[in-house]
Amino acid sequence: MKLRHAGFGLIELMVALALGMLVVLAVTQMFLSARHTYLAQHAAAIAQQDARFVLSKIAQEIRMTGMFGCLATEHIIDAPSAFQIPITWQGSASSRSLTLISADVGLRSSQPDWTVVSDCKSYAQSYPGSRAVLAPGETAFAVRKNFYWFEGSQLKVGANKAVLLDNVSAFDMSFGVSGSGSDQSVQRYETNPTRLSTIRSVRLTLALRDPGLQVKDQVYHLVVALRNRLG
Repeated sequence: MKLRHAGFGLIELMVALALGMLVVLAVTQMFLSARHTYLAQHAAAIAQQDARFVLSKIAQEIRMTGMFGCLATEHIIDAPSAFQIPITWQGSASSRSLTLISADVGLRSSQPDWTVVSDCKSYAQSYPGSRAVLAPGETAFAVRKNFYWFEGSQLKVGANKAVLLDNVSAFDMSFGVSGSGSDQSVQRYETNPTRLSTIRSVRLTLALRDPGLQVKDQVYHLVVALRNRLG
């Protein structure tokens, strides 16, 4: 009696190779999918972190816009004309700029644009630059003009246009204005309101683009209520 030879035949070997290839392809696909998910989540997290930093910084300055001390603007002696329009927004297809004039929102080592000195009772006076010498009972308020520029794909800050954030695909702003008469609630949003005194809030829109194209543009919105009456 002849014994059969043990082992794989050609057909069995080809089937085993095909099954092995299917397993390898499935594992590779799972790895690539997991890697893409990780990169997308990482890109979205980075964009969210950048947006939170920038929007919180601008929002803090918007809340302080129009704050020039403890007395109203019309009572400040030698107040510059810029105090009359403490917020300005200019938008076009290629370039947009935001100008804010407000009291310092934190400790800064650089010289302010103006200093308002007041006794918070009967008088206040504006001086260009800093004012260190104060009489008893006086308080000094440092006031600055802050600039934000959106040009190309960059958000820039300051008169020297230092880059604050890259990969910006959109930066927009609109103003919530109140109704007429006794109705002081926000009725609508306008890009260029004709009366500053009707502005009650500011709505910011910021869109960031992922340079690695792992996720679509991330769009963020923020509404900031004004603390100080403008105009």
